Amino acid sequence: MPPTPNAVDQLPTDITPFPMPRAAACPFDPPPRLRTEQQERPLTRVRLWDGSSPWLVTRYADQRTLLQDARVSADVTRPGYPGQTAFTGENTASFILMDDPEHARLRRMVTAPFAIKRIDAMRPTVQKIVDNLIDDLLAGPNPVDLVQAFALPVPSLVICELLGVPYGDHGFFQESSSTLIKRDASSEERMAAGVRLTEYLDGLLGAKATNPAQDLLSGLVARIESGELTRLEAARMGVLLLVAGHETTANMIALGTLALLEHPDQLALLRDSDDPKLVVSAVEELLRYLTIPHNGRRRVALEDIEFAGETIRAGDGIILPNDIANRDPDAFADPDRLDLARPEARRHVAFGFGVHQCLGQPLARMELQVVYSTLYRRIPTLRRATALDRIPFKHDGSVYGVHELPVEW
Repeated sequence: MPPTPNAVDQLPTDITPFPMPRAAACPFDPPPRLRTEQQERPLTRVRLWDGSSPWLVTRYADQRTLLQDARVSADVTRPGYPGQTAFTGENTASFILMDDPEHARLRRMVTAPFAIKRIDAMRPTVQKIVDNLIDDLLAGPNPVDLVQAFALPVPSLVICELLGVPYGDHGFFQESSSTLIKRDASSEERMAAGVRLTEYLDGLLGAKATNPAQDLLSGLVARIESGELTRLEAARMGVLLLVAGHETTANMIALGTLALLEHPDQLALLRDSDDPKLVVSAVEELLRYLTIPHNGRRRVALEDIEFAGETIRAGDGIILPNDIANRDPDAFADPDRLDLARPEARRHVAFGFGVHQCLGQPLARMELQVVYSTLYRRIPTLRRATALDRIPFKHDGSVYGVHELPVEW
């Protein structure tokens, strides 16, 4: 039986802290302990770094229910929020860690650039970026690290185009953003990286105020001038969009490519088909199968909630790891199998669920569709250039992926 809310001090001594390590033998699968928890009980307590004991929710239907429950808060400033590190007392992550109405107010200000029609209009630009980088790949060294030569530049170039950030600064913002999402970075290191990025975006906003363009940062300047946003709010919003806009997609490009190389039948299906619907389905299935957010969605209960035979008390933290929800056999048939034609793949929760689901998902989907429909067709003999067990996976990050992916053709 799982421990009751009043028996926190009697938690089993073998309870595993969260995040849990993935199995080295199967690096695409969620941690085995999460599978065990999902099979045995819907809710369980885990012990975090600070001694707190939030609830771990592993089942697909339960996660969707709680993520849209108004009694569950995303506000990082609330007591009991299950943070990854010590809280500084200030929300520096913009609207994703806020509740409505403030969350909705800020999110509305950047919704339009991510509308599906606006994103579709960017497809030719993204296609050109992808084609140019593949040209460079083919003309360059062989073998090569696909992460540095392709997976990271694609979304970095795209998000720079959308925001109005100089791509020449990519070395700076990539290094700083990697510190922000590195799990073993200290609070001081993360804070310093956040300050550097905030000051950088603040400087760009100042430049846009005197020389506006048709980009998202110029739009935020207009909001500042109208009194809808403070300069600090706009800068933090810019940091959020810049970091999320390249880190997640870069990891999906590299990890998705590796998963396909390890499933040659699925790779051949995608490479040899000219059906755009299959490309769309492939992107959704890879998002489901890999689910790169690695720390779970974090929430805190605002009031007592009777749920799955337990009482989640007001102030209790809640962790919802989307990777194991996307492998729930009650939601996805044979969930550990990669099936690019899976009809129910789009029901995944890789982008979260409810009012906080990822704002940038139309952009991520479009970029992945362009990449997955182009790379393997233009380089049909693409293959790993090293053994799978020598590839360094990002067990140290809150976004899962690979540090390097040596490939050849």
